Amino acid sequence: MRLRYVLAIVGILILAGLGWWLFGGGPRGELGSVSTNFRWLGPNDKIIVDGFDDPKVEGVACHISRPERGGVKGALGVAEDVSDVSIACRQVGPIVIREPIEDGNKVFDERRSMIFKTLQVVRFFDAKRNVLVYVAYTDKVVTGSPQNAISSVPLMPWGGVPPKLPAATN
Repeated sequence: MRLRYVLAIVGILILAGLGWWLFGGGPRGELGSVSTNFRWLGPNDKIIVDGFDDPKVEGVACHISRPERGGVKGALGVAEDVSDVSIACRQVGPIVIREPIEDGNKVFDERRSMIFKTLQVVRFFDAKRNVLVYVAYTDKVVTGSPQNAISSVPLMPWGGVPPKLPAATN
């Protein structure tokens, strides 16, 4: 009787982990990974590197590195990953901003645990310095983490083409 309950719980955890992975928990734009800790059961702990383009600013690409826990919990998708994150954003072509951007707009998000934790990247525009600023951080439903990373992209000409900004940015 107890074995039946244990098997039912394990089955539910496996299905929940697969559902989380298939419907929004998996990596977006993953470029690669490096193993950081060997695990006897399940996948190793690793550092994942993701790449993404700013959805509202043409000509800017960002890369994030983030830890991912392995082991049995990691394989099932129930491990909560730590809040460490690193980000680098660069101009990769002519900058084109077609519509005004608001400070704090989310440009990337990814779940870091099954329900409660999310990795986010938000964008700010420093008009005085003509720079886009990207902040990566994690938050939870109740509390977040003060750990964060920041990257800035000066709006510069690219191949003689000046940045194109909307009339009222910020």
